[in-house]
Formats: sequence, C-alpha cells, structure tokens
Amino acid sequence: MNIFPAIDLYEGKAVRLYKGDYRQMTVYDPEPLNTAKKFEAAGAQYLHMVDLEGAKTGGTPNAETIRKIVENTHLFVELGGGIRSMEVVEKYLSLGVRRVILGTAAITDGNFVRQAVDRFGPAIAVGADVRDGFISIKGWTEQSDMTLGAFMDKFQHMGVQTVICTDISRDGAMRGTNRELYAELQQKCAMNIVASGGVSTMEDIRALAAMKLYGAIIGKAYYTGAIDLKQAIEEASR
Repeated sequence: MNIFPAIDLYEGKAVRLYKGDYRQMTVYDPEPLNTAKKFEAAGAQYLHMVDLEGAKTGGTPNAETIRKIVENTHLFVELGGGIRSMEVVEKYLSLGVRRVILGTAAITDGNFVRQAVDRFGPAIAVGADVRDGFISIKGWTEQSDMTLGAFMDKFQHMGVQTVICTDISRDGAMRGTNRELYAELQQKCAMNIVASGGVSTMEDIRALAAMKLYGAIIGKAYYTGAIDLKQAIEEASR
C-alpha cells in the first residue's frame, strides 16, 4: 500500500481543517515546500495536496506554491480542489502534477470527467467525499443527492482508475479511519482505492494495508506526531 502524506493549502500555507470546517483551521507550515521536503526525507514517494481555496471558488490561487513543490522535490504529486475545467487540468499537469482529482466536477459535469479520462487516462482521479452516505461538493460545503454506491458505479464504468474516498466525519478528528467502508469498497470495486479521513494510528495503517488498498492518506496524524511517517511507510510496504 502506498502512503500519501497530505498538504492542504490555504493562502499559500499548509493547514488542516477539522471535519472540513473552514472556521476550524490550523496553520502548520507557512512554507509548504519545507513540509514536502520533510516527507521526502522520511521516505515518501507520493504527496496528496488539496487547494482548499480552489475547492470553494474553482480557481487556482495556490498554483505557484504547487509549482515550487513539484519542481523542488521528486514526489509523485496528486492534487485536488477546484479542478472543474479542462483548462485547469491542463495547467496543473503542465506544472508537473502527476494526477488531478475531480470532486465537484464529478457530480456537476459528468461529460467533463469523461473527456478528461479519455484524454489523460490514469492522470485523472475522482474524489468521493462522503457524509452520511452521500457525496459532498464545493469544498464539503454542499451535499449532493448522489450516493457513494452510485458514484463508484458511474466512474468505474467510465474508466476512472483511481478514487480518493474521504469519510468527512472522520477527517481531522483523530478517532480512527472507517475500516468497514474501505473493506467494502475494496471488495466491490475494481478501481484503485485511496483511503482518506481519520487515518490516525499505526493500527489503521496495518488494517488498510491488510486489505491491499492502493493507498492511504495521512494528514493530521502526521502533523500532531501521532504517526511517524517513516514507520508508516515501512509498515505499509510489507
């Protein structure tokens, strides 16, 4: 299983939200490149980034910060947050981002997702941000009427290879990840599943790795010291 340490961007800083609430934001690093280099030094090969401002507005306000990280590390960077047009997809891929994650656009513009997948293949992932069984959009500020099951079926049939599934109720809460959810998805889906939200102990890492998930995202647990990134990477690769 691959470990994706996470950097959430807001106004050029590395931050974390509590359960997706922009009013409950903690700044962890005013220069996210420093954090990315720490990830790399710990043995990370992957980096998960989210532009929290872009997620709300659909713009690319943190593009320069993202470019600096891509150009100054060897990390495989995947990025989500506000990617709702082919122009933005092209912009981020041209900066060296290896995979972009379509979230809100996956719900509001299925044709765009299909065109992106047809054009860029495995460089396109979708984000399933789940609250009470339904997909949330626009930086988790709105809830759609699409269930997680319908979402997974739709995009698997469309040819999407990777899905980042976040249980919003667990995100930043440090109370363990939703193992039952990921076990069910791994059993039912042929896509690469990346677990996100509440991965907060080494037991979470071992349990998800035992399911043979493609990946798991570590966010707040790294920043608070609850998980040692080097140890998590070693554990996940066994």
